[in-house]
Amino acid sequence: MSVSPVGLSAARAGVELRQFFRERTAMIFTFALPVVLLTLLGSIFDKQVAVAGIPSSQLLAAGMIAGGIGSTCFVNLATSIVSDREDGTLKRLRGVPMPPIAYFTGKIVLVLVTAVAEVILVLAVGAAFFDLPLPDDPRRWLTFTWIFLLGVTGCALLGTAMSSVPRSVRGAAPIVNLPFLVLQFVSGIFIVPITNLPGPLQQIGALFPLKWMAQGFRSVFLPEAAAATEPAGTWEHGRIAVVLAVWCLGGLILCLTTFRWQGRKDG
Repeated sequence: MSVSPVGLSAARAGVELRQFFRERTAMIFTFALPVVLLTLLGSIFDKQVAVAGIPSSQLLAAGMIAGGIGSTCFVNLATSIVSDREDGTLKRLRGVPMPPIAYFTGKIVLVLVTAVAEVILVLAVGAAFFDLPLPDDPRRWLTFTWIFLLGVTGCALLGTAMSSVPRSVRGAAPIVNLPFLVLQFVSGIFIVPITNLPGPLQQIGALFPLKWMAQGFRSVFLPEAAAATEPAGTWEHGRIAVVLAVWCLGGLILCLTTFRWQGRKDG
């Protein structure tokens, strides 16, 4: 009896989730990293007041949501695919009657579940320890939803494309983590408000989706007065949508043109 692509995709998603939650060390590190960074940096910046009377810790908490999503959907996904390629998982999957979409669906479900869990954890810590306000306006949650979905999609596509760069799992960690760490700084994840960064670094950060994700999430959880802390002095929702959509399209093109099922040594 043949199994539908939907059934195969669901089965593969189940495999990905079980593997992730069974690797407790990796799971704890994934969820703990943004929370620990938020707690440490938020405590350091807690007494510093940003423009418009918004505590810097609240700016940090809102932006850290973007950092957590980027870490899960870009860094973790890229290294996971490299591992699957190196241990022969991708090669074996290509040898069975399973459509490629089932493998990628499994990864998409995994990053969605982990991204949602990370957002909940970061929001809980931000609200409990740094008085991050949770919006009661449905329109703000609608804004959060489209920024979240575009951000997850773009980062996941870029992570999938990035997985073709490292030759091995050992090389994947520095190759993927180093540019992402730099990107977090120039995107205003760790430096708040972002206008404290030198102008050239702000311009570099504005080329990438992480900066716009962080700005979008700040617009959701912070009062309108906080827009004064942004380079343009406004939230720029239209520009956020355009930039994230362009990166989604660009990430898709990169995936289609660069993704490899086998390692370079295998041909």
